[in-house]
Amino acid sequence: MGQKVDKEWFSEEEYQRFAERLERSLTALRELLARPGFGAGPESLGAELELFVVTPDGYPLPRNEEIRAAVGDDRVVLELGRFNLEVNLTPVPMAGAPVSTLAKEIGEAIRTVDGVAREFGGGVVPIGILPTLAESDFGRGTMSDEVRYRALSRGMRRLRLEPFTIRIEGRETLELQVEDVILESANTSWQVHLRSQPERFDELFNAAQLATGPVLAVAGNSPSFFGRNLWEETRIALFEAAADDRDIERLYRREGRVAFGSGWVSGGTAELFERCVRHYEPVLPVSGEEDPIAVVRAGGVPRLDELRLHQGTVWQWNRPVFDPDDGGHLRVELRSLPAGPTPVDMAANTAFLVGLVLALAADTGWTDGFPFANAYRNFYRGARNGLDAMLSWPGRDGEVPAGELALDLIPLAAAGLESSGVDRDEACNALEVIRERVERRRTGAIWQREAVAALGRDRRSVARMVTRYRELSFSGEPVHNWPDISE
Repeated sequence: MGQKVDKEWFSEEEYQRFAERLERSLTALRELLARPGFGAGPESLGAELELFVVTPDGYPLPRNEEIRAAVGDDRVVLELGRFNLEVNLTPVPMAGAPVSTLAKEIGEAIRTVDGVAREFGGGVVPIGILPTLAESDFGRGTMSDEVRYRALSRGMRRLRLEPFTIRIEGRETLELQVEDVILESANTSWQVHLRSQPERFDELFNAAQLATGPVLAVAGNSPSFFGRNLWEETRIALFEAAADDRDIERLYRREGRVAFGSGWVSGGTAELFERCVRHYEPVLPVSGEEDPIAVVRAGGVPRLDELRLHQGTVWQWNRPVFDPDDGGHLRVELRSLPAGPTPVDMAANTAFLVGLVLALAADTGWTDGFPFANAYRNFYRGARNGLDAMLSWPGRDGEVPAGELALDLIPLAAAGLESSGVDRDEACNALEVIRERVERRRTGAIWQREAVAALGRDRRSVARMVTRYRELSFSGEPVHNWPDISE
């Protein structure tokens, strides 16, 4: 989220100063992007993994601060809820074996954090939404004891005076109202960062928007919340509602702070950052002393802390990222995938998504004949209906089930990976996981739903499912090889 947040309350003057500095940041960014050679460098992958901390019998355990301190690893940070942790993985070059390298670090990180969590009477589990969460788990003591999260909550409440309304219609319906953003902590995800050359950013970002729908459809791992059977990826609907700042004064705005987007990008990276500044009011107005325009004109790379901080409070499912490190560079952050079920599954989802993005970005003609509305519809249908979602695709007549489309897209994803130097065996092995998952119709969401149907829907039975899920998650076997709950 950029600059450190060290206080909770801000004056209207501070909000005004922050808004002015955002404008200067945009000017500096445009000038920096016009600099020859800016952002040059090899393609690379990075990732962030969010985890739930749970008791041995599968219930949320609010001990993240103690666990993080005991781990003593800068990669491990607190998340919004006291039962959440995040692990920031080491960026890896695209060339070679990035997928298996990520999978190895995921596994090592999970085992390390889990080992420490046991000292505090718990463990960790990678899962999109923890099914044992109950309304009683979201009270005043739920939020992590960090200034930035309290400030975030106050900033959102400054914009939205009304309660946050949650209404999710899936196989069943969930309706409730909450006074805070704390329900954001019910979601944990696997977020992938793809480094982009500035001149390719439009192509990569548009490709990400198209690729996300079918990949999300085969990666579902969040089928329920508060005991309701909802979407295959309920996180999508829950996060959008839990952080929606559009109260009665903002009904003019089509999109909330968590959104998919509204059109193909054609104006370069700056266009997306400008949309973010123009459409969304600041939440955390922490201003620094850097003059970003002066830094750029002196030949340097500004930190753009205000712009990065603001961008971190607008949670687009695919988000542009400016990073001042390594001479300054750009990334596309792919934010929609769920955590879990296993390192192998998350690595396979990454290979499928990134491979499609790279392949689609190499041939951009499809944006002229494929309406953005179709990509938008694909995204939400994939999240809601998973493998059975009816999706469209450039060059195809009509709609097809997501599972069928995914099988047809695997060779395209393989070609995209290989075009960026990924070893052929590496690409094939990762994408074979996707193929078998689809053919066996066994996503994390399907396994969870079938397990609950076998065990029962009361909270104790669901907790038994979570403990078995956790055991299998640590087994090393991808979810398509997991046995039924009764086996």
